[in-house]
Amino acid sequence: MSYKITQSCLYFSMLTIFMLIFQSAKAQYDFTVVDDMLQKNQKALGGRIVALVYKDDKIVYRKEIGEDFTGKTQVPIGASGQWITAALAMTYIDEGKITLETKASTLIPILGKYMKAYINLKHCLTHTDGLEGDKGGLAKLVPKAKFESLEEEMNHFATKREIVTNPPTEFFYTNVGMNIAGRMLEVVSKKTFDRIVMEKILRPLKMRNTTFYNYDNMSINPSIGAQSSANDYINFLAMILNNGVFEGKQVISEKSVAEMCRAQFTELPVKFTPKGTEGLHYGFGAWLLEEDGSGNGTVLISPSLSGTWPYIDKKNKYAAILLVKPQSGDEGKEIFTQFKSAVDEAVGAR
Repeated sequence: MSYKITQSCLYFSMLTIFMLIFQSAKAQYDFTVVDDMLQKNQKALGGRIVALVYKDDKIVYRKEIGEDFTGKTQVPIGASGQWITAALAMTYIDEGKITLETKASTLIPILGKYMKAYINLKHCLTHTDGLEGDKGGLAKLVPKAKFESLEEEMNHFATKREIVTNPPTEFFYTNVGMNIAGRMLEVVSKKTFDRIVMEKILRPLKMRNTTFYNYDNMSINPSIGAQSSANDYINFLAMILNNGVFEGKQVISEKSVAEMCRAQFTELPVKFTPKGTEGLHYGFGAWLLEEDGSGNGTVLISPSLSGTWPYIDKKNKYAAILLVKPQSGDEGKEIFTQFKSAVDEAVGAR
């Protein structure tokens, strides 16, 4: 009997080893096509590039191009920070401290005094608040230290921003709504935005090199003031991909992540959207590059004018970021499309 037991144990041990070797071999991906694509476009991307791919609960691809430009390098990521701001809002919704229907004027009374009492949190997170944006389109969507605080900025929005249309009657991409949302969260928490985003998102996700201070490190901008690194942002993407879980901890509820990834106000006319996002529906902080028949995003992106392209692919269960030295070029969407196609090929996308 002892001999038979020993034989059985040996058999199962060998079988286990074989399966582990097989799984390990299966987990190896060939990213040669991605390397070639990045080298080919290095000049167009500004010469400094970090590309990361997260799959199977780990980083399966890392490429760093350019002197002193690594996954730890902090660079302005502009509007890519809006995905983080939206996630922060969802943590307070999870806690029952605010809802998507909460009127901004209940927390920021000055908005009500100037006929802007109708705006709620959902309008702010989806660019449907109806307030006038910066004149000049994207040329004006750059972080500038105009205000010492979000409270001061709200006074400006209340008194200086015209009401273009009642919400939610049209989609108009601006830096207004996300900053109103940021101030709403400050009032709810009785803390500054930089502190709450650190407590609720950045620290739990080990994003030690991320901030929402502007380039001058003097003022907070929840809409377009974010600075981060590829190493940091991929942790955020991993959390969204894993339905709000990061390293075994539920940072945002699965329900809230699903809402963030769902197309919002799809019937509205689009008055202005950044180049490269034309024709796409918007969730909370990100565009739906692909979606299922029910309006749920299967591929979501949150690109910035500065050249950062983070995304998650829920169909193929991976996340990736293409981060470059801040630069503005017309080739961004085309190069990102090439990058994603190359990554899809490498991971055997369906």
